[in-house]
Amino acid sequence: MPRSKPGPRRRKMKAVPAPGSVRKPNNRIPHSPALATALPAPCPSPHAREGQEGGLPQPVIIPSVAPNPDAVPQPAPAEASAYNIDVEALTKNMARLIEEGGRAVAAYLRPRDNGAQKIAYSNEITDAVRTIGQVAEYWYVDPQRTVEMQTRLGKSFLDLFANASRRLAGEPIDPVVKPDPRDKRFSDPEWSSNQYFDFLKQAYLLIADWAKYLVEHADQLDPAVRQKAEFYTRQIVNALAPSNFIFTNPELLRTTLNRSAENLVRGAQMLAEDIEAGGGELKIRQSDMSKFEVGRNLAITPGKVIYQNALMQLIQYTPSTERVLKRPLLIVPPWINKYYVLDLTPEKSFIKWCVDRGLTVFVISWINPDEKLAQKGFADYMHDGPLEALDVVARITGEDKVNAVGYCVGGTLLAVTLAYMAGKRDDRVTSATFLTTQVDFTHAGDLKVFAATEQQVGAIERQMTERGYLEGSKMATAFNLLRSNDLIWPYVINNYLKGEAPFAFDLLYWNSDATRMPAANHSYYLRNCYLDNNITKSKLTIDNVRIDLKEITIPIYNLATREDHIAPAKSVYLGSTFFGGPMRYVLSGSGHIAGVVNPPAKTKYQYWTGDTPQGEDIEGWLRNAAEHPGSWWPDWLAWIKAQDAEEVEARPPGGGVFAPIEDAPGSYVKVRS
Repeated sequence: MPRSKPGPRRRKMKAVPAPGSVRKPNNRIPHSPALATALPAPCPSPHAREGQEGGLPQPVIIPSVAPNPDAVPQPAPAEASAYNIDVEALTKNMARLIEEGGRAVAAYLRPRDNGAQKIAYSNEITDAVRTIGQVAEYWYVDPQRTVEMQTRLGKSFLDLFANASRRLAGEPIDPVVKPDPRDKRFSDPEWSSNQYFDFLKQAYLLIADWAKYLVEHADQLDPAVRQKAEFYTRQIVNALAPSNFIFTNPELLRTTLNRSAENLVRGAQMLAEDIEAGGGELKIRQSDMSKFEVGRNLAITPGKVIYQNALMQLIQYTPSTERVLKRPLLIVPPWINKYYVLDLTPEKSFIKWCVDRGLTVFVISWINPDEKLAQKGFADYMHDGPLEALDVVARITGEDKVNAVGYCVGGTLLAVTLAYMAGKRDDRVTSATFLTTQVDFTHAGDLKVFAATEQQVGAIERQMTERGYLEGSKMATAFNLLRSNDLIWPYVINNYLKGEAPFAFDLLYWNSDATRMPAANHSYYLRNCYLDNNITKSKLTIDNVRIDLKEITIPIYNLATREDHIAPAKSVYLGSTFFGGPMRYVLSGSGHIAGVVNPPAKTKYQYWTGDTPQGEDIEGWLRNAAEHPGSWWPDWLAWIKAQDAEEVEARPPGGGVFAPIEDAPGSYVKVRS
């Protein structure tokens, strides 16, 4: 029999609600794990990453995209789940966000409308465009180099697309590029588990590596141009990281949806507050400023201000031992930030540690200058600073032999002062300690980027002429840019996108407590140090005395820090070769601050000691150096005592010669910019 034709296939019918019934709206939206309910981890403290390199990301490039049979499959994305978005709350918060954003814009424009502020950074932008243009010209002027440049980036992205296609097909595949393990920006698991975010991450790292390669291999350009190009490129690459934007950062996306954009509203509020606090410039809050106060829980080592003049207060600290070393200790801190970095909390205080070990400690506390001090120059800082302080110390203690310590530019000032004293046959300082101090600026750090040319220095001088000083915010911004992935972008994300206030952190409170600089002194410093490098060329003359570091024949303890972006270890190493006396070069782990403020009780980092520096080969020196665990402080104290270990009875502040003016830390250090 012939088969009968099959009947029509019965279609399944969807359920229809009964008349009069109301269907509940389905607000559940399937999404990736980026939308999962999860609160963000707090912004990690940049201090916890002190050792991290502050330059371009250091990705690990994996040359092949062929499947690896031994590769461990990447974790599959979690199953899509439903998420209830509160549309009403989201709508209200978006309206509030527009309102708060307008407040931030108004805070920026207000001081410019009334003439209190000008549109800034035009000189910096012009120099950045010019510098990066020189790198681009280097690669485009030669057809062979142009092909190399384009081929390098093109091949990387072809590998990335091939890798993404294989992964989409379900193959276990190794990534083309991985972030540096120390790079915390991509620590969220979904940067790897979610293919969308993984692709963005890898694309970014490939471009960052390509940009770094172009600058490093433009080897026919002037080294100063390449240094500036590396700095500017790093800032651009750091700013464009996908971790800095909501829709390209899985954690930010989760946070925003989970909180119905409430985080963005709070962030906009803080943004407006920070612009208002900066007088029209963004002053990023890095710490909970309400938790600290100088003299209350910072800079609280007991002491007295026993002398002051227009530029400094001299503090003598109250002894905590019955007997002290005969030779007093005079500390000359930098004038570009405040001295109490050496006297933070009692547990971190280098000053307290010295006092507790029997040293009579004197510290210069520089004034935060205003327009009245515009004409105070480098020679004024020398005469009214360390030289006048030595006179006071001698009268109080009856000692004409002193151990001196200089930190950063305070060390540069001390070195010039010692050469001046040598020319005047003044031998009151019998040993000198330099902490992260440059006297030669051939290999100066990234701060040189801001003063590498006559045009740049001239632009800074014109800015200072308007007010008589360089604003503290300018230097603070420059220092933050040196490590923007630690000191800028984590706080932009945490404060303004997550809407979370930063933690209380004493070191970052100090970092935000910026100081101004008198026009005459800062101009002299920029020209004679960064621009012309006159100190080690013996081209500097002060009050008709030629400054020659070779005439400094006293013992010197010269501390550098291995990851210093301000006074690089190589720069300090080379500077060591210009002195004329016994030299102990010591290299500490970590950076410009944490490598110095490293109390023994913390048992953090390490330090290296070795032979007397010769030439510029610091890597060769390091290969032969002895590594020691922990802080360099005990090593330095042993060196100080080796100069003279004689002891006398402890001396009270003022010594009965100078009546104390006020309690430490004094009033000069409390003047805020």
